[in-house]
Amino acid sequence: MSAVYRTEHDFLGEKQIPDTAYYGVQTLRAVENFNITGITMAKEPLFIQAFGYVKKAAAMANRECGVLDPKIAEAIIYACDQLIAGKYHDQFLTDLIQGGAGTSINMNANEVIANIGLEYMGHKKGEYQYLHPNNHVNCSQSTNDAYPTAFRVALYRKIDSYIEAIEKLIVSFAKKGVEFKDVLKMGRTQLQDAVPMTLGQEFKGFATTIGEDVKRLREAQSLVTECNMGATAIGTRINAPDGYPEICTDHLAAVSGIPITLAEDLIEATSDTGAYVQISGTLKRSVIKISKICNDLRLLSSGPRCGLNEINLPKMQPGSSIMPGKVNPVIPEVVNQTAFYVIGADVTITMAAEAGQLQLNVMEPVIGFSLFTSLEYMTNAVHTLADKCIDGITANADVCRDMVMNSIGIVTALNPILGYEVSASIAKEALATGKSIHGIVVEERKLITQEKWDEIYSLENLINPKFINQ
Repeated sequence: MSAVYRTEHDFLGEKQIPDTAYYGVQTLRAVENFNITGITMAKEPLFIQAFGYVKKAAAMANRECGVLDPKIAEAIIYACDQLIAGKYHDQFLTDLIQGGAGTSINMNANEVIANIGLEYMGHKKGEYQYLHPNNHVNCSQSTNDAYPTAFRVALYRKIDSYIEAIEKLIVSFAKKGVEFKDVLKMGRTQLQDAVPMTLGQEFKGFATTIGEDVKRLREAQSLVTECNMGATAIGTRINAPDGYPEICTDHLAAVSGIPITLAEDLIEATSDTGAYVQISGTLKRSVIKISKICNDLRLLSSGPRCGLNEINLPKMQPGSSIMPGKVNPVIPEVVNQTAFYVIGADVTITMAAEAGQLQLNVMEPVIGFSLFTSLEYMTNAVHTLADKCIDGITANADVCRDMVMNSIGIVTALNPILGYEVSASIAKEALATGKSIHGIVVEERKLITQEKWDEIYSLENLINPKFINQ
């Protein structure tokens, strides 16, 4: 059975559209023009859902303002609810990176909503004289306010998902902080022995530093709650009825559940991409910290015979095609690589934000692509890190303690009693001879008694040192 087509037209000419398709001529042109990433809007369901919210709010406002027939508005609202419910997402074919400042994505949404609405009204797809993508679905709108507003709604939800993943990771590290609270180990600065601490303190520190970024992410997230609906083309409200921007924004906040507010200066808001730069920078801060922690985990688990070997990461897969028995820290490695992607995407966002001219930034699609993928990939990476690595880490307590007691770094605790110069000479002798600090201080030089040694180097004092100077 041969495919059935309908003919649609725009001012450039006619195109044959599969009769089963809910998209239309402008979507098809975008598919033909922008085969760039292979990542289409269909793969960002939150973005489609966000367009459902935006177009629904617009239809409600237009009906209230008296510029849209109530029956047409009802059909648009029905269609939007279908998108919000997760239906028809396979009809969104446009590549996320595209020319035109997002016009193709906006029209993809307009066409799909129009054709769903037409069927709801009892008409055929493509019978736009009854419900038109531009005249009705896009009424009182431009790509330049509808697209960034939908982007912001979707971005808000994406940040929510990332924060949830981060909070899960914090819990994982905090649990290990408690589990390892009595595991004595050597702290290190500049990869050299420093002073003792516990493995629990180290993991608690990981939880704390990641927790700081949740606050920063929430602050950055609040920046996308301001929208420019009703700005239309450049912020002058051309083709929008009186009161529409305010009414539309109120409806959008209500249907989306996000505290959306209308920007005070719509001309400024239409061209400004500063919020995206801030969000990207905050995300970069977060992933840099997580990547640094992954570096630490790889160091702490190095070995097992010829490295630090203080912790064991879960064994996830054979590590080599040639070296039998080798197991690599593959989960921290994949998180590192995801972080590198996000850091690179931040540069893309920076350049795209800078590249806007005059009343519009046409580079917003690549900003959207970069933020969507960065948040998606890092959310997945953080869940992977918590589930497949952190939760399964075990400690080699004996190895950790032996390294502490055999280290030269513990001489630091003698500074208040012996002074820096004497302590330095002890360290120098220990390093040159291989003797232990205990042997030199207590047995050979008899600088302190065994009882004083035991007091200074008790587990409690090494974990929570108190000032001892005699």
